[in-house]
Amino acid sequence: MGMHCASCVATIEKTLMRLNGVTGVNVNFNSEKAFVEYDDSKVSLAQLHQAIRGAGYRTLKPDEIPAAGEKEVLYLKVIGMDNPHCLSTVNAALKRLKGIQKLELSIAQKAKIQYDSSVITAGRIVAAIKQAGYVAVDERDSTDLEKRARAREITGYRGRFILSLLFSLPLVYLTMGPQLGFPVPAITASHLALAQFALVTPAMVLGYQFFQKGVIAVLKARTATMDTLVTLGVGAAYLYSLYISIAIWSGVGGLSAHNLYYETAGFLITFILLGKLLEATAKGKTSEAIRNLMGLRPKTAVVYREGVEKEVAIEDVAVGDVIVVKPGQRIPVDGMVLDGYSSVDESMVTGESLPVEKTKGSAVVGGTINKTGSFRFKATKVGKDTVLAQIIRLIEEAQGSKAPIQELADIVSAYFVPAVVLIAGLAFLIWLIAGESFIFALTVFISVLIIACPCALGLATPTAIMVATGIAAQHGILIKNANALQSTHRLNALVFDKTGTLTKGVPELTDVVSYDKDEYDVLMLAASAEKNSEHALAGAIVNNARANNIRLNAAQHFQAIPGKGLSAQVEGESVLLGNRALMEENAIDISKAKSVLAQFENQGKTAILLACGKKLIGVLAIADTIKDHSRQAIAALQRMGKEIIMITGDNHTTALAIARQAGIEKVLAQVLPQRKAEEIKKLQAKGIKTGMVGDGVNDAPALAQADVGIAIGTGTDIAIEAGDIILIKDDLRDVVVAFDISRYAFRKIKQNLFWAFFYNLIGIPVAAGVLYPVTGFLLNPMVAGIAMAFSSVSVVSNSLMMKSYRKRI
Repeated sequence: MGMHCASCVATIEKTLMRLNGVTGVNVNFNSEKAFVEYDDSKVSLAQLHQAIRGAGYRTLKPDEIPAAGEKEVLYLKVIGMDNPHCLSTVNAALKRLKGIQKLELSIAQKAKIQYDSSVITAGRIVAAIKQAGYVAVDERDSTDLEKRARAREITGYRGRFILSLLFSLPLVYLTMGPQLGFPVPAITASHLALAQFALVTPAMVLGYQFFQKGVIAVLKARTATMDTLVTLGVGAAYLYSLYISIAIWSGVGGLSAHNLYYETAGFLITFILLGKLLEATAKGKTSEAIRNLMGLRPKTAVVYREGVEKEVAIEDVAVGDVIVVKPGQRIPVDGMVLDGYSSVDESMVTGESLPVEKTKGSAVVGGTINKTGSFRFKATKVGKDTVLAQIIRLIEEAQGSKAPIQELADIVSAYFVPAVVLIAGLAFLIWLIAGESFIFALTVFISVLIIACPCALGLATPTAIMVATGIAAQHGILIKNANALQSTHRLNALVFDKTGTLTKGVPELTDVVSYDKDEYDVLMLAASAEKNSEHALAGAIVNNARANNIRLNAAQHFQAIPGKGLSAQVEGESVLLGNRALMEENAIDISKAKSVLAQFENQGKTAILLACGKKLIGVLAIADTIKDHSRQAIAALQRMGKEIIMITGDNHTTALAIARQAGIEKVLAQVLPQRKAEEIKKLQAKGIKTGMVGDGVNDAPALAQADVGIAIGTGTDIAIEAGDIILIKDDLRDVVVAFDISRYAFRKIKQNLFWAFFYNLIGIPVAAGVLYPVTGFLLNPMVAGIAMAFSSVSVVSNSLMMKSYRKRI
């Protein structure tokens, strides 16, 4: 796929025929299929695929090729489609093609195209994009190509700017030198016109791209763009000057070099090239975060197959493969450690700088860096299913989405260029009718066309979104769409699930109270008795004992007593472990523990009584403990003015105890899973913009119902899918960071839109000459060119300032 010209066919044929073992190649341009005769003892199918991909094309295996008439989806990177007007040009070019069923384009240079493979091929689609003036490549192979294309673009603009400047400087010297007192050779008007024509024409050629795209936009895409304005403005200055030059050369009297406008045309091209150079450099930095993530994807993996280690292309790694990772290497795909020990730098995924220890059973993430030891792991997710691939996909989707605030800019941009052309034409006519000279009216016409900048309006919101989502990802926060980015900081209330969100979700032994025996003996007896139990609370006691190196003895005559506890014999002593009902049933006096029991119950803890030989010897408290940073996160959100609510299915006593620890006053307890979404609806019905933070299957409906759903990344896949924001780390402080980034990004968007609107609202009337009757000031087209060139740069640069963001919690 991607084979859209005869030279592509020749390239593929030559590439394959160079392989040892290939005896024949027949490439069909129309169907984009290659029929290859080869000796499989000398060359493998995988090597054929790799060779074609190495030549810059996408390949499909026979079973992946769609049947005639089947819907096919093409994912492309359209290099250069990085503003709304370029997007509209590509959109118009593709919509004229038969067989295109659905289009999704974004200024993040992404194109998702659904088409009927029986009507049109992917090659024809790519060719149509190329005819519109853009380069389209397979999204999966786009990272290096985009990087090289961006570098070529910057180098090209730099070279053309310098050359244009070299031609424009002597041009300005010839035309403005006498006014500035510089010595200028005394030459005739005819020779001066010829000299100026000779200097400006190369500058026009250097700016051919603007004229080409401006004409293509109108003729083929039937839309007007920034390049259309440049074409009209610069073209008018050049063609008018050429007309005067021909008249001078023809001997028409009353004309001189003062009637020429060549220096305006030359310097306009120079300034526009400078603006494009600065804009390309700045825009290249807006998507830096996602390019860095893409650069983390390893190209190969060392796989353990048939008793030996062999290096294979990352595309050939399959689920279930055993992969070997050595110190300093990137982990190629997601998996589970089989053997070995190491520490892994996972900062690219979590934003956490400290390496994470990995032992047998630990999960590893593709793209992360192995630091110290070696280990083997089993691949569990490959290709598009890896965590890194999903992160990249989510960021790309977010960068391509539109925030609600962008709608106004889109509406204005759609009518902007036609309105500017109309204003320029009216200003031209009005000044002529008012009695001003043709040169005066032409100056106004050109200035209006050149100073207008629809790109600034179009770039105001998307550039801020691209930078903000990239920053969030670097901090372990995935914002799935621009609407969530805009809406988060506007939330009035935030509802937190309890278990697994505010709390760790795992019962822990929190207290041991002993009577007549020391705490060591109480914990030893309880853990020894619980060692064989499958009850959820048993693990908390046993794990705590093992963590404290307490010896566990064998338990005999173990008997679980449903709803009450258990009985067993440990070191020859009869042990009872359970609730009050078990103690009362066995006539155990628990009066001395009443105050302790009341205290634990008020704290929302589960109390377990331990009796030995008909005598109470201890009380153990177990609770789902609050996460380390929950209280800090809640306090920070409350300082932001957010109402915090906890929702849980637990009883009121337990819920209130946890809420107190977290610093939360409002609690919704004993809420069934299916009613969580209803509680969110009730808040929204009161006009409260409500967010939901959760991690489990039970939370998914509430996450979807909320104005913004925030899913803990360590939670279930369905909760993550339902959420608008995903916290990769299990740290609630990132909720605060998400709010902070949302607020910061929205402030930047408003600044960008203000300056874009303000610039055009002030610049266009000034260029039209509204100040001239009062002050005598008329904007020089060259000054208009400078202002236009820097308007887009200022908007992009303002967005890039967000990269200095540092979280404050």
